[in-house]
Amino acid sequence: MKLNELTAHELLDLLKEKKTTPREILDAVLARIQATDAQIRAYVRLRSNAAAQEFSNGSATPIPIGIKDNICVTGEPATCCSRILEGFKPPYDATVIQKLKESGAYLIGSTNMDEFAFGSSTENSCYGPTRNPWNKDCVPGGSSGGSAAAVAAREAIWALGSDTGGSIRQPASFCGVVGLKPTYGRVSRYGLIAFASSLDQIGPITRDVEDCALLLGIIAGYDERDSTSADLPVPDYTRALVNDVKGLKIGIPGEYFVEGIDPQVRAAIGAAIEVLKQRGATFHEISLPHTEYAIAAYYIVATAEASSNLARYDGVQYGLRRQPAGTRKTPLVDMYEETRDAGLGNEAKRRIMLGTYSLSSGYYDDYYLKGLKVRTLIKQDFDKAFLKLDAIITPTAPTTAFKIGEKADNPLSMYLSDVYTISANLSGIPAISIPCGFSKERLPIGLQILAKPFDEAMLFRIAYTYEQNTPWHKERVSL
Repeated sequence: MKLNELTAHELLDLLKEKKTTPREILDAVLARIQATDAQIRAYVRLRSNAAAQEFSNGSATPIPIGIKDNICVTGEPATCCSRILEGFKPPYDATVIQKLKESGAYLIGSTNMDEFAFGSSTENSCYGPTRNPWNKDCVPGGSSGGSAAAVAAREAIWALGSDTGGSIRQPASFCGVVGLKPTYGRVSRYGLIAFASSLDQIGPITRDVEDCALLLGIIAGYDERDSTSADLPVPDYTRALVNDVKGLKIGIPGEYFVEGIDPQVRAAIGAAIEVLKQRGATFHEISLPHTEYAIAAYYIVATAEASSNLARYDGVQYGLRRQPAGTRKTPLVDMYEETRDAGLGNEAKRRIMLGTYSLSSGYYDDYYLKGLKVRTLIKQDFDKAFLKLDAIITPTAPTTAFKIGEKADNPLSMYLSDVYTISANLSGIPAISIPCGFSKERLPIGLQILAKPFDEAMLFRIAYTYEQNTPWHKERVSL
């Protein structure tokens, strides 16, 4: 088997046995990108040949990794796939990048994404859409669609994404890979270009659960440069990889199995539940009564924070600047308007306007403040459920991957793609998506598992047990 087809833990075993070298692994990945990425467009840029030549053979975890285009790497472009950050090169590394470099990982390049992470399909990118490796007429999900597609297409051994409302888990589901949103505060956000600061989390996208545990172990930990970082020890997540769920109590929320879910998705989740029952887990029907308000609360809170965060992109300090033609009475204001009009895409403008409206005088209490109150109620639903449960299981997405362009003109339909993932961000809890089957069209289906804050080990235990008793993680894309 080609080296790029193997998981990170398999490659690390080969390296220990001196049956391969870091350079051979990197060359296999770069050859795969050269052969297939013109079809998939998972990457928006690769690092220079010079960087590849300098790659060290003596590092601890020398595994090539794809990096979402909103994570800062010193001296490398970071555009969030937006024209408004054209030419911007961060003068510092994100904390997760620093940790990866210390581990010896090779940063392959920047993966495609929805502009500023605004989207669920990776169609809202100034570089054009990424395609799903399982069906190139379909989207890979979003906003971390480039990272998920790269891992699924074997163009990266593993990758980093960011998750604000499902942007790691939903593309992982659509692309048939593993995607984890850690507990808010578990992984530093320092160096992540912000969308919604109280919701954003960086997390791993990998081939299997063991790789996910390994990568989280590398990037997790306290960081004094992130005021929301949790000062808690990071466990060895690989210790949770046991093929045993006997005695665990798992909840099934009725609100996640209502009208609108694809029957094939419902059937796959039902079959997954049966697998875990056979391994000794018990399942309990529960209610998360405020679930129906999650979409509305999310798109008030997230757009308000996006409006505030994106106010800094004005053409003055960095990125794109457009000067208006001719003499104007208000040249500075006109420069702002010209720059933002030229630099931001339609979805970015839509979300900024929505957020600005909900924060404006006279509407703050009716929209933003009420959204925060509903968010608290959603968190309390989970807090109450976890008093009696070890985990909760749901679908990751209500459907499999949809066609490119299918929802481009219907923002509300697009927003509903994240209906099952948003609540985890609003409540700050960890959640993982793992492959659990395929539709009759041969498109992947994802199973979502949620746990108590900072109990990623529970996610890994359940996910690993399911994975070891099913074949789905062994399926391969044919390109």
